[in-house]
Amino acid sequence: MPFGEVVCGAPGSGKSTYCYGKYQLFNALKRPIAVVNLDPANDNIPYPCAIDISSLITLEDVMETHGLGPNGGMLYCMEYLEANFDWLEERLKELGPEAYVLFDLPGQVELSTNHDSVKNITQKLVKGGFRLAAVHLCDAHYITDASKYVSVLLLSLRAMLHLELPHINVLSKIDLLTQYGELDFNLDFYTEVQDLTYLENTLNASLPPKYAALNMAMISLIEDFSLVGFETLAVEDKNSMLHLMRVIDRANGYVFVPPPDAPLPPGTIDESKAPPSARPNMFGLLSSVAGPMQAPGSDVRDIQERWIDYRDIYDAHERKEWRKEGEMLRDEAARSKSGNDKPPSKIRERKPKQ
Repeated sequence: MPFGEVVCGAPGSGKSTYCYGKYQLFNALKRPIAVVNLDPANDNIPYPCAIDISSLITLEDVMETHGLGPNGGMLYCMEYLEANFDWLEERLKELGPEAYVLFDLPGQVELSTNHDSVKNITQKLVKGGFRLAAVHLCDAHYITDASKYVSVLLLSLRAMLHLELPHINVLSKIDLLTQYGELDFNLDFYTEVQDLTYLENTLNASLPPKYAALNMAMISLIEDFSLVGFETLAVEDKNSMLHLMRVIDRANGYVFVPPPDAPLPPGTIDESKAPPSARPNMFGLLSSVAGPMQAPGSDVRDIQERWIDYRDIYDAHERKEWRKEGEMLRDEAARSKSGNDKPPSKIRERKPKQ
């Protein structure tokens, strides 16, 4: 059964960067992954692309042929892809039934909030056997301004209601948050979205008084649905990527089991040929997937401490650990080059008694 993610979000939210980071992470973990580019205007694709919509249609050709602008041309491209869904379906079958696919969508927000083509395409994929989760990226700097934060909440809520998929909202570029000023509240206030009435004073101070009733109406709308919440993401941080990977795996039901021919970790006993009753059961793996999140990066207070309160201290510690790791790798390379793979023993050999 194939699994996958529909990666959506506004322009500049980091969708392609996220797809490339996830491609690198999955290759390091020996997990299968394929990235599908569904943005016909994306000329600079950083990741190896398994399927590219530009081989079917490009935004430039549509604009020249039909005299459309960028937004209208993008909607036409998505409608064209929906009408030629068999083209995408045939190429997805070539990836195999065990594929994990990232669908990198264009940045036009109307595609994931009110236009039907992307919704219809995802529904056809689900009917075809795909287990999908929507990953909606929002630039974290929006939470530094109360009015922008409310607009992001409304956008995320609209995308959740429109796509009708298991949905993960993500504050991307959390590592750059300190560049945009201080937050009015702690980070967990923005990620958990519990009591937005605390934003009333901030909104009324930054906007004319005539918008006060509208501000409270929008806040009440978001709280009435009580659906929106956010995870955080720093693409270059391993713990952040691993935590988000586990959250998405829970959303689409993916449990990664290494194949029988996968190399075993050092010191592991090979039980692949043992009878089923004697093999290590899968209870530990499944319970770890369904159990509480306890890995680094799972607590938003740790994220606040890492990227906002004590970032300089954490950065200095990481640089120190990277230097240690570099020195260790350099020493191992030197020993391999000299033909002695084992580190020199500190214990002298005993001389035989005379």
